[in-house]
Amino acid sequence: MDHPRRRGWTVLRHLAVPALALAVVATLPTTKPEAAPATTPVAQHLPGMAPAGVSYGLPGKTVKGQFLSYNDFHGAIDPPAGSGAAVNGTPAGGVEYLATYLRKLRAEAAADGRKTFTVGAGDLIGGTPLVSAAFHDEPTIELMNEIGLQVSSVGNHEFDEGVDELIRMQRGGCHPEDGCQDGDGFGGAEFTYLAANTINKKTGLPILPPIDIKFVNGVPVGFVGLTLEGTAGIVNPAGIRNVRFANEVETANKWGALLKLFGVKAQVLLVHQGGQQNVSEQVPVPGVSDCNAFSGPIVPIVAGLNPEFRLVVSGHTHRFYTCTLPNSAGTSVVTSAGTNGQLVTDIDYAIDRRTGRFAEITAKNVVVENGVSDGKGGWLRDAAGVFLKNPDTVDPNAKKVADKYRTAVAPIANRVVGTITGDITRTAGANGESALGDVIADAQLAWTKSAGAQIALMNPGGIRADFDAEASAGGEATGQVTYGEAFTVQPFNNLVVTQTLTGAQLKDVLEQQFVGFGGQTTQRILQVSAGLTYSWNSTAPAGSKVSVLALNGTPIDPAASYQVTTNDFLANGGDGFTNLTLGTGRTTAPGFDVDALIGYLGAGTPVAPGPADRITRIG
Repeated sequence: MDHPRRRGWTVLRHLAVPALALAVVATLPTTKPEAAPATTPVAQHLPGMAPAGVSYGLPGKTVKGQFLSYNDFHGAIDPPAGSGAAVNGTPAGGVEYLATYLRKLRAEAAADGRKTFTVGAGDLIGGTPLVSAAFHDEPTIELMNEIGLQVSSVGNHEFDEGVDELIRMQRGGCHPEDGCQDGDGFGGAEFTYLAANTINKKTGLPILPPIDIKFVNGVPVGFVGLTLEGTAGIVNPAGIRNVRFANEVETANKWGALLKLFGVKAQVLLVHQGGQQNVSEQVPVPGVSDCNAFSGPIVPIVAGLNPEFRLVVSGHTHRFYTCTLPNSAGTSVVTSAGTNGQLVTDIDYAIDRRTGRFAEITAKNVVVENGVSDGKGGWLRDAAGVFLKNPDTVDPNAKKVADKYRTAVAPIANRVVGTITGDITRTAGANGESALGDVIADAQLAWTKSAGAQIALMNPGGIRADFDAEASAGGEATGQVTYGEAFTVQPFNNLVVTQTLTGAQLKDVLEQQFVGFGGQTTQRILQVSAGLTYSWNSTAPAGSKVSVLALNGTPIDPAASYQVTTNDFLANGGDGFTNLTLGTGRTTAPGFDVDALIGYLGAGTPVAPGPADRITRIG
């Protein structure tokens, strides 16, 4: 079903100037942000650092309201399991529990006469468990509608299946290849996705609305939504060929200036970029609403924002925090609710009626508890050590929607596909290698041996969970792995491709793991298959960090040809590995990367954790 209200930019319809708005924004000056420092600043060393509560001291009568926000939901319909089941020791998450907490917090605000808007900061979909991914994330969108989300920025994972699929998520309609698998159609998002800095290369305009305006007792609040500028480097290039991602500060300030021009001076930035708290001797475990030794890319972004942006809802880093950071001429409250719907940020605010600006903002993160208390400050577990879930805090409407998809996917998700000898984790050592990274690279090599593959490389960001050997609620025995568990580890349905690289090109690919070579801006250590070994030195110059590169003990010959397997995300230049696009003779294996993993897990004897010793760090 196509929703007429979504066919164009309707966000300025309250002001009756949509055509004028587009004309005006084209003439607005672009504010150039200062260049980011060589090292990311730490917020505790900056002026203006304070707890996440600010009173701007503005006179006059105010109107009060509430924002509820979350970010990086990633289709976490079911409560997270394993090591991610708890937040600072409290079992949390699951969409029917998230719905309950949102309803409770809205009711508390309504009792005080405060209007609530529920907002997000991207990555609602993408990298999702099978219960959502099997249906192209339509379940997550349907559940976001059910729990009352109203506006969200896009994040990088909204582009996992490309721009056209993101627009389908907004507007609705059946999948062009798989149709509507649940049999009841797909109406799309009832909330508004904002994509201010995702620019169509042909038109020069955002692919989705850049801004939205809500009213609190007649006073306007403006939202600008955008993803991180670096999105192009961390999603599959094949799906974003026709768009570019503009600078966060320039884009926010341009659209913020338009809002201000039309009298909207209380402004909120929804941005899929963030930071993190850092542990210290004084604070070894930061609280969910703390801002301990804060750092990250969001700090210079906030520093360049116009002062009207007094609230910034952020994401991407999967960390929780509520901070007060300096902007271009004052301060902004900056929040993040972690990931997987395990927290909700409760933001109370007041707007001065005379000036139209925020007069006061306070923020705190609330844990979405799903467990059963033991009455002694702890939580009850079953015989397998899994937290018991509290049926009294389940939202029945959200559960009904979720259960429909859980039932549909259960026969696939609970099918046992292989066995492991013990837990296999994605935690990397000092050399950048992980036990699970080894296993996945080995699986892809085995999957493509018949195509002549000699080497396999895997990007660490594509490994989304650990393998837990313990029995779980799915019914499998200890050591057994289900399809659902394997899919949670590798949820992107990437293709597995093999291509020819020279030894010199292979070395250049490995050099591109490090900042400063081939345009790489972030260090990412690729996981390698058995037989490939090398050393790297962090103190060596860019382009000369890799040495002693060998295959099965024989030094790699720069002039020789090698058959190298990767997923198509990497082969297309994802994660900044543009040197992988130089390969020739590409062939595509049947199925997806998760099929390669499943084939390896079920090939014979139980799979042990990889040795994580194929890469040697010498400096």
